[in-house]
This record gives sequence, C-alpha cells and structure tokens, in this order.
Amino acid sequence: MTRINTLLILALVATAIYLVRVQYESRRLFSELDKAHSQARRLAMDVERLEVEKRAQASPGRVERLAREKLEMRQPTPAITTYMSYPNPTPAQSAKAGTP
Repeated sequence: MTRINTLLILALVATAIYLVRVQYESRRLFSELDKAHSQARRLAMDVERLEVEKRAQASPGRVERLAREKLEMRQPTPAITTYMSYPNPTPAQSAKAGTP
C-alpha cells in the first residue's frame, strides 16, 4: 500500500510541477503577444504619421517653392518660350518613313 501511495504522490508532484510550468509558459507567451500587439500599434501609427508627412512634403505649393529657391526655376512666359516647327516632308521622305 505504501508503494502505491508513494507512486501516487510522485505522480501528483510531477503533475503539479508540469501544471506550474505550463501556466508560466502561457503567461510568458501572453506577455510576448501583448508586446507584439503594442509594437504593431506603434508601427501603424508611425506609418500613418509618415504618410501625412509624405503628403505634406509633396504638396504643390512646397514643390513650387523648392523649385524656385533651390533649382532657381521660374514660370514660363511667352518671352522665353521657343516654338519649333518642322518643315513639311517631301513625298520621297514620307515614303521612306512608311506613311502614305
């Protein structure tokens, strides 16, 4: 009888240790999952912030201002616009190009 009691006590202790280990592992995994969710929320907020910043950087007014200041560009006027015209092709040239 004592042999069975000893065996049952050992089984009970082993089961209790296993249960404590499983609970500890479960809590650790839950903590890691919570940290991962927090990091995902932070990353989502960073993405949103960067998208807003990207839209602000690409606004037409800012691009125009940078073009004027850094690239020294200016608005085209008829005085600085050059129009190019091509002479009408001769029939021999249009035959070479493959147009009727």
